[in-house]
Amino acid sequence: MVLNTPKPGKNWLVEVPELNDQGRQVYASDGTKLKKKVQMAPGTVPNGDPQPLYFPDGHPHAGIFKGMSVILRERGFIKEAGLKRECLSFKCPPGRIDCCARRSLYNQPDFVGVEMILETHCKKRGFEVLFLPKFHPELSPIEPCWGFAKRKYQELPLSHSEAELGTNVLFSLESVSLERI
Repeated sequence: MVLNTPKPGKNWLVEVPELNDQGRQVYASDGTKLKKKVQMAPGTVPNGDPQPLYFPDGHPHAGIFKGMSVILRERGFIKEAGLKRECLSFKCPPGRIDCCARRSLYNQPDFVGVEMILETHCKKRGFEVLFLPKFHPELSPIEPCWGFAKRKYQELPLSHSEAELGTNVLFSLESVSLERI
């Protein structure tokens, strides 16, 4: 994000894939994916009110991104609004949340708790998204399940046909009980 309000004729928007009416990616004649720039959704101030990140209609800068300093000032963070945009190479001092405008804003509850598009789409369809710890596949419940199913498959007699192979695979996978999962 930019720190200050962009100059007239410039704006800070987010680039997203361009989709057709069926929700599918639109491509240019050369096969490249088309993208468009859109405004970010509003934030939410601590009292629960929405906070538009772009100036409203009727304002001299209507439709222009406010900039992090204006957003912080509107939230009552006057000191933080005067900080530099970001720490050198995005490396903020450990444990600090008031070292730069970026860190101050990104530690606000509505920025921390932004729902990912994946979560939004899954919730609409009645699914819950479960994020597992990064870089720890041994903590994933799927690993012991696969291991158990593979062991069960190896205990079965050799498969001599594709149909038998499919039957053995399904038997092995179905042998993983809910208690084991």
